[in-house]
Amino acid sequence: MVASSSTFVASSGEGYELQMGRWSRRLAEPFLDFCGCRDGEVILDAGCGTGALTAAILRRTNTTRISGIDFSPAYVEHARQTIPDARAQFGVGDICALPQEGGSFDRVLSLLVLHFVPQSDKAIAELRRVARPGATVGAAVWDSGGLVAYRIFFDTAGALFPDNDQRGRNFTRPMTRPGELAKAWSAAGFSDVRDTMMTIRMEFASFDDYWMPYEGKDGPGAQYMATLNSDQKEGLRNAVRVAYLGGEADGPRSYAATAWAVSGTVPA
Repeated sequence: MVASSSTFVASSGEGYELQMGRWSRRLAEPFLDFCGCRDGEVILDAGCGTGALTAAILRRTNTTRISGIDFSPAYVEHARQTIPDARAQFGVGDICALPQEGGSFDRVLSLLVLHFVPQSDKAIAELRRVARPGATVGAAVWDSGGLVAYRIFFDTAGALFPDNDQRGRNFTRPMTRPGELAKAWSAAGFSDVRDTMMTIRMEFASFDDYWMPYEGKDGPGAQYMATLNSDQKEGLRNAVRVAYLGGEADGPRSYAATAWAVSGTVPA
């Protein structure tokens, strides 16, 4: 794995799909409605993960070329295997030190990445550097307080283990507060800065479907679980199950999930 500025814990493409990929695909649609994409453009998908945003762009366009880059070789390989379209190419790299030359892209997009980058200002500067004058640069991140499904897990964990600081770290990530992305875009020198809020639904078939990602090795929940011993893990699972059920029978649940998005233009 290349050196990375991301704090996201990555293990396998399949693990990411279970933990976040299924929601990335859903969020990609309103994000593209907001940021746009056109035939004939050369686009960078910065922090492409397993390729949710790239796949959505390919469905919307006919002649666009896309470069996807991610810090995780496992995610990049998963994207290559599941998106065999010749218009898309994937590589490993760091969003804070992009390998592309300056002014290479007509549109630079980053979906669900910047809140895992402590030096987010450095990443934003890189997004601008590789964009051509007049290009659109856009990003979206989760509102940490607006993820109901994850609040169930982390709030329960915080009540059980108040001395564990992992919960606090998850709710104080950069770029996750109202207006924070727009302020960062303006500070980076973009013009025509716009921001918006987007909400999707996270739907689970059962508690086991909800819980399975926490037994894996990808994402903040798995990172938190790794700090617990076996008895603590079992106690947390049981408590979260009670919260998921909410006094009803096990079965489907649907939770709101809110994200912030921003776009701006590289001045000519």
